[in-house]
Amino acid sequence: MTGKLFIITAASGTGKTSLVKELLATTDNLTVSISHTTRAPRPGESDGVHYHFTTVDEFKRLIDESAFLEYAQVFDNFYGTTRQAVERLLHDGVDVILEIDWQGALQVKEKFSDAVMIFILPPSRDALRSRLSNRGQDSDEVIEKRLAGSLTEMRQYDKFDYVVINDDFAEALADLQVIIKSHRLSRATQQARNGKLIDALFA
Repeated sequence: MTGKLFIITAASGTGKTSLVKELLATTDNLTVSISHTTRAPRPGESDGVHYHFTTVDEFKRLIDESAFLEYAQVFDNFYGTTRQAVERLLHDGVDVILEIDWQGALQVKEKFSDAVMIFILPPSRDALRSRLSNRGQDSDEVIEKRLAGSLTEMRQYDKFDYVVINDDFAEALADLQVIIKSHRLSRATQQARNGKLIDALFA
């Protein structure tokens, strides 16, 4: 496989989805793996674009078939990434982003030891609360539930390779772009993707 796997994780409301969307729009040969979930679509979300929305029974069937590279239950809903979808992209030489929670990230790291793990943090707890409230998508009860779990999520940052603070959007985006580019320029990646060119230099 010549594609590189990048795992991006953050607590709800940190701006991860917006950053990943812009990262995809400004970076070539980079795609996101679309996860399965049992939660209901939010306003503006489409099946097969943002998630593969599925029933709990269908999700459990896929678990029984060992179809998932990782899966987890978060806030009463299931989320999972199929192994087949990710491996197909990597074999085609495409760099892949997995936008998943920290539990799933650790599961994937066990199977792809060279995956690059990136954790996005908010600049403060107050900023995180404000962002969740400004979404206008969730009830106060749901917001409080997400905030309660956010601290546990954010404490997992020390298990990741890189940490990006999303205080200024443009700066956080630039940080993500640098991480992607630096790994594309690593010796191992250059040998995998440009091996014939390098060999020809010494022929």
